[in-house]
Amino acid sequence: MRFVSVVGARPQFIKVAMVSKMLRQFHEEQIIHTGQHYDYCLSEQFFQELAIPAPDYHLACGSTSHGAQTGAMLTAIEQILLKEHFDWVLVYGDTNSTLAATLAAAKLHIPVAHIEAGLRSYNRAMPEEINRVVTDHLADRNFCPTEMARQCLEREGITGGVSVVGDVMYDMLLSVQPLLAERAAQLLPRLHVEPGNYLLATVHRAANTDDPRTFHAIAHSFNKLKYPIIFPAHPRARACIARYHVALKKHVLLIDPPGYIDMLALQRSAFRILTDSGGIQKEAFFLGVPCITLRSETEWRETVVTGWNTLAGIHWRQIIEAVARPTPAPVEKKLFGEGDAALRIARSW
Repeated sequence: MRFVSVVGARPQFIKVAMVSKMLRQFHEEQIIHTGQHYDYCLSEQFFQELAIPAPDYHLACGSTSHGAQTGAMLTAIEQILLKEHFDWVLVYGDTNSTLAATLAAAKLHIPVAHIEAGLRSYNRAMPEEINRVVTDHLADRNFCPTEMARQCLEREGITGGVSVVGDVMYDMLLSVQPLLAERAAQLLPRLHVEPGNYLLATVHRAANTDDPRTFHAIAHSFNKLKYPIIFPAHPRARACIARYHVALKKHVLLIDPPGYIDMLALQRSAFRILTDSGGIQKEAFFLGVPCITLRSETEWRETVVTGWNTLAGIHWRQIIEAVARPTPAPVEKKLFGEGDAALRIARSW
């Protein structure tokens, strides 16, 4: 069978690395890169580091408004689908790339498989929530990472073509985990921090970066914390720091976004992780590092229920209190599968 995977952002590159590797053992696959993440550190670096096959198509859609970006992707993807006659379109996660590919395929009556289906934050103000709801309802097959995700679909009347396969990001983390200790030993001295004695922070969601008051509140909380903070700054975050004239204290170290393995190594050795990223919430859970989420809701409720993730929003007192909480008791990681999600997906056709 002929498949096409459509990706455009960091978490999707991680997912497609595992799925493509397994899928190509049984079928033919091409990759469309929409260019949603066009920065080298967020795009090509991942393809090289994770040995992802080079994209067959690179759309270079770049960053613009949601409507303009989705429209440009939709137009370009439609032309490729008309030309190539694929049997299935594979989409990943909840980005504009996911939505555009799903709409293009559905209108051409090409079946869609959604990998990482069933997630819900129940916050329709988030563009990602709109993208995943629409995608789940249009997809012919929904591959859920957890039982909670399957239950979300069932509540919306989606029961056909639904499978709980586990999380493909867990697959990838397990495959690189033996490299992390050595990588951390190389990284931490260069950053002048010690294992278990620093915080790792990421901020990139529009809800946290587009409003100056919100971004200043997050920066204020960072300044209040007493630990060294390693802050890999997404291009959007760096732009906000300059635009909003944000003053960060010396214990907050801005660095360029690291590669996938380096980022995992930094997470593994951190005392706590502060983030608004869905993927990093999961990775923190997999690595056994408590996470403080800079949002008031999450699509990964499993991490909160088990005590390993605290929803602190942007309130500095709540963030400081969350950082100070004791480390929770260990829990069963198998909530996210056995580490064979990509293989189960590839074998399902």
